[in-house]
Amino acid sequence: MPDARTASATRAVEAVWRMESARIVATLTRQTRDFALAEDVAQEALADALTSWPVSGVPANPGAWLVAVARRRAIDHWRRQATRDDRHARLARDLDERTEAWEPDEIEDDVLRLIFVACHPVLSREASIALTLRVVGGLSSEQIARAFLVPVATVQQRIVRAKKTLAAAAVPFEVPSPDEYPARLSAVLSVLYLVFNEGYATSGGGWMRPDLGREALRLARVLSGLLPAEPEAHGLVALMALNAARFPARLDPSGDPILLADQDRTRWDRGLIALGRDALARCDALGRGRGPYTLQAAIAECHDVAPSAEETDWERITLLYEALGRIAPSPVVELNRAVAVSMVEGPATALRIVDGLAGALAGYPQLPGVRAELLIRLSRPDEARAELETAARLTVSDAERTVFARKLRALG
Repeated sequence: MPDARTASATRAVEAVWRMESARIVATLTRQTRDFALAEDVAQEALADALTSWPVSGVPANPGAWLVAVARRRAIDHWRRQATRDDRHARLARDLDERTEAWEPDEIEDDVLRLIFVACHPVLSREASIALTLRVVGGLSSEQIARAFLVPVATVQQRIVRAKKTLAAAAVPFEVPSPDEYPARLSAVLSVLYLVFNEGYATSGGGWMRPDLGREALRLARVLSGLLPAEPEAHGLVALMALNAARFPARLDPSGDPILLADQDRTRWDRGLIALGRDALARCDALGRGRGPYTLQAAIAECHDVAPSAEETDWERITLLYEALGRIAPSPVVELNRAVAVSMVEGPATALRIVDGLAGALAGYPQLPGVRAELLIRLSRPDEARAELETAARLTVSDAERTVFARKLRALG
């Protein structure tokens, strides 16, 4: 069993990697000009930290330590190749002579460059998303597999193939020229959206990862600055800001989740709400209609400006979900529409919608979770209890399981 010093160091390694992994890999990619090598040596540095920090203690600047060790690993790698390739010898020499300091606040665009690399047109959409969630989001292959309901081996194969493809295509580490934006924009927006979602409702052991959500928002703001005439770039900023505004109210003092209807709205971040509404207005001012991210942002705005759950403009939310379902149809959108319909037309009407999604959302824990809420409102507690037990069994999130368990206790 590990001693306290080892356990403390391990927690420190995990925390640093969770918060800084994207910037570390981005920095190393810029320095080595080899994305696959950068991720490999970063992982090796992480392994070194797990063995050395329990002995030597956590360094004063953990991110700088990891970058320095990873750079040394890259140099060693190139020197082993030097006998076969003079280019590797020059790269090793150049990297060894660099003295630049690790300054995370000064390299923020490196992460955006990394996303553009991961979303290069030579990769499939599935590979781009898996690679970005792994490198930028810091998700494990298991977490990505759970998010997309595919085997872990499939995710791992996608990531390995993606790195080999990028290396074979010699993709440069840069933000592309404006004429290349259209080929990558959709994928970049998608992965930023997914990274934020992981921050908002993590597939790991906690309820949320605000640091990851804020990083996704920062990158989305950088992207919208590069693309001021792109409505959906502003729409994504609006969506993230309006949802991130609720971070301060989503946990109680003991760390347990607080659902939207029960949150103390005075704790919501008014600055982020203003930022989100401003971004939404910028999108609408372009006069090109609302896309999927902007429509979701408009739904989030309805929640953020309402004094309470009961006083929310549910009729408008229902209409917005109908519009979203027309341009980006999905069973999850339809499930969310059902929740809004229940607030306008009653739980019986909504239950008919939910029952129609049983096949499309089989295994999705929110389906029985929503169904339970509707059954409770219809005074059918025994059926609701069975649905909550199913939801608790299906979820892989400890925090979600806590929510379902709490509702079960409330039923008696």
